[in-house]
Amino acid sequence: MKAKMMEGMQRFSKAMFIPVLILPIAGILIAFGNLFTNAKLLEVIPFLNNPITTGFGSILTGSLVSILGNLGLIFCVGITVGLANKEKAVAGFTALLGYLVFVNAMNKFMELSGVLFQGESLRGTGQTLVLGVQILDMGVFLGIILGIVTAIVHNRFVDTEFNGAFQIYGGSRFVFIVLIPIVVLSAIALTFIWPFFQAGINSLGTLINHSGSFGIFLYGALERLLIPTGLHHLIYTPFLYTSLGGATEVGGQLLEGARNIYYAEIADPTVKVLSESVIWDARGISKMFGLLGACLAMYHTAKPENKGKVKAILIPAAVTSFIAGVTEPIEFSFMFVAPLLFVVHAGLSGLSMVTLNLLDVRAIGPNGMIDFLLFNIPLGIEKTHWPMYILVGLIFFAAYYLIFRFLITKFNFKTVGREDEGHETKLYSKKEYKESKGKGTAGSPAAQGNEDLAGVIVHALGGAENINSVTNCYTRLRLTLDSPEKVDEAALKSQTGASGVIIKDKNVQVVYGLQVNNIRKAVDSYLGLGTNE
Repeated sequence: MKAKMMEGMQRFSKAMFIPVLILPIAGILIAFGNLFTNAKLLEVIPFLNNPITTGFGSILTGSLVSILGNLGLIFCVGITVGLANKEKAVAGFTALLGYLVFVNAMNKFMELSGVLFQGESLRGTGQTLVLGVQILDMGVFLGIILGIVTAIVHNRFVDTEFNGAFQIYGGSRFVFIVLIPIVVLSAIALTFIWPFFQAGINSLGTLINHSGSFGIFLYGALERLLIPTGLHHLIYTPFLYTSLGGATEVGGQLLEGARNIYYAEIADPTVKVLSESVIWDARGISKMFGLLGACLAMYHTAKPENKGKVKAILIPAAVTSFIAGVTEPIEFSFMFVAPLLFVVHAGLSGLSMVTLNLLDVRAIGPNGMIDFLLFNIPLGIEKTHWPMYILVGLIFFAAYYLIFRFLITKFNFKTVGREDEGHETKLYSKKEYKESKGKGTAGSPAAQGNEDLAGVIVHALGGAENINSVTNCYTRLRLTLDSPEKVDEAALKSQTGASGVIIKDKNVQVVYGLQVNNIRKAVDSYLGLGTNE
């Protein structure tokens, strides 16, 4: 039961990445559009103050803000696509149909049962407009619930076929036929059930938001501690996109979730002060500053003869963390060889959030310096207190450096450049992978010049027959294997550039960083998998 539960959570966490990873792009473009309408910026750069550029900024920002009001639909389709075993495109289309049926079924039932609010303003009623239809305000949870339900029905019935005159009703059509009564009954049931769940969610959100520094610290630490399991985004997603992260009215629209509120406030120049819910989105300190200090500590504690190599390894990883907020290549360099360092890192991450909250800093940098510049600079110092964010970042840079250096030398941790002979821990580059192919021993995958990177990966995973599914998130190749004990972790690290390998039951995650998308495509091609597999 425990193994099945963990496997289910792993699958759900992978599916969540489809909608979650696209939303920051919308946020960046909202901030980019805001640059062209920001009054202070236009004073500094007057040539931008013309109808063409300001109009472009208004259109870009206004069009993308609409995404924030339709997160339920986005999550419904995204999660269904992620959880579908096959025919993913059809599954996504079915999810869209199911969402439309649910919304209208709930509206009609609420009307017939007399619970549909009649009035001009829906604020405080627990009801809202979804695609222009008035229903209970379930927010992103509606999309999550329907996405899971649709995926279950799709996987169960997509292979059902009929003969004769009924043949046309088989496959995906039968999935939709089965889904309709389930969705309608769910709409009726949730009309009665959801208010109780919403009351519980609101109470939990109130408890968390009133737990002060302890709640913030716990959030920040857990978000990092769950990195090895790949479930860390199950911690931050509810705070970023549901009422757990706060609820406030921005521009006359009630928004839930720290990230949604922040994006909307960026787009609305009439908002004077950023919402306090943004404290849950201040994860950038450890990414932009802390881990740079950790890298410097690992460099200074490396063996003298290895420092040149360590510099070449850590500088690209540090730059990636600082600019794009991708931390896993660094974290996996010490996560397993020195678990205490990882625990300390998680604690410092939580402490950085507490510090920002105590200093009333509302600046964010969730995905590195690019996000920091786009989101905070145009809003000004008064709203974000961004100079204080940088000051806190520099303090944590020093704290990471001093603590990591002390612990590495005190306990003789075998971090990058301190490994014993024959037990090298490193972050492998593409160049090093190519070199390793030419220097491999006879009979090894590296020595077979006709094998490409995907072939080496598949071989190290136990062969094509051992692989059941292949997906990826932002930085990891995620697979389910028949026999995970066949995985050659050493080969994945030394020959393919993986900075970490995580095996949990039949779920295997191989950390590659930002190049994982290309690696996933190469593996799919090698295995002969189509886009709907």
